[in-house]
Amino acid sequence: MRWWLFALGLLFCATSASAQSTDFVTWLQGMRQDALTQGISGATFDRALSGVQPIPRVIELDHKQPELTLTFQEYIDRVVPQTRRDAARQHYLDNQALLEEVARRYQVPARYIVALWGIETNFGERIGTYPVIAALATLAYDGRRAAFFRKELINALKIVENDHVDPSTMIGSWAGAMGQSQFMPSSYLRFAVSYSGNGAPDIWNKPDDVFASIANYLASSGWHPGQGLGWQVIAPPGLDASLIGMPAKRSLAEWSALGIKRSDGTPLVNNPSESTQRAALLQPGGAEGPSFLVTDNFSVILRWNNSSYFALAVGYLAESVK
Repeated sequence: MRWWLFALGLLFCATSASAQSTDFVTWLQGMRQDALTQGISGATFDRALSGVQPIPRVIELDHKQPELTLTFQEYIDRVVPQTRRDAARQHYLDNQALLEEVARRYQVPARYIVALWGIETNFGERIGTYPVIAALATLAYDGRRAAFFRKELINALKIVENDHVDPSTMIGSWAGAMGQSQFMPSSYLRFAVSYSGNGAPDIWNKPDDVFASIANYLASSGWHPGQGLGWQVIAPPGLDASLIGMPAKRSLAEWSALGIKRSDGTPLVNNPSESTQRAALLQPGGAEGPSFLVTDNFSVILRWNNSSYFALAVGYLAESVK
């Protein structure tokens, strides 16, 4: 009896796999028509998606993402450990001439380029191992956000079509973020640049393109030259809770009048020209944790990743470089 049940189970699995394969083929045909209407040639579509099948591991990761709640300090300890801070300084020194050249061109300090590079891929060491087009096709076919990933798949095909990037070299995370800067295809199309001006931007292998693309993302998203992300500060106890949080609610002069000081105890405003600059007060760990005043550039980092923990981690790592 047991062998019969086992054989039936195998038959069921084979039938399910065959049905899924058939469904994917049908979906792929519809996807091809969609791509053609959006300017993708049939040759490009066939080249990029020939032989592609859904990747079970991608579906598993998308459907079963672990819910992990970290305190602010736990997050910082994990994302910006001392080893990464030390590595950030060394990578800056190793690439100092190029980084400073990119920083001058885009008016974005090199330390923020290094910080984003370090947090996203550990300075290019962990770009992911998934073929991006296959991963996006999987998520567009069987993902929780199929419409979003369908658009990103079209964008990935535009990169192949217009920039002549070999689809086999487009490697990234299971969710489709590519290269050392972890750009989604839409971000690649908007912000990736070839620093030398020759050929398509190579955010996988060329440090100059990686750095310039990160800097261009920030500059194009409204980065204010001459400003940092903000300051760690000391807030007086009993501060009105409505004053805490985004967006910026007060000028530095007004925050100073409310008793806000720099973390070393010195006055908040050291230069009259700073007094009118607006900032938001954040207390990511609650009233008992650290306090920060953040500038408009903090909001630019939030466009990269809409997490105040992430943006503050960028600030921490950038300070290590500074």
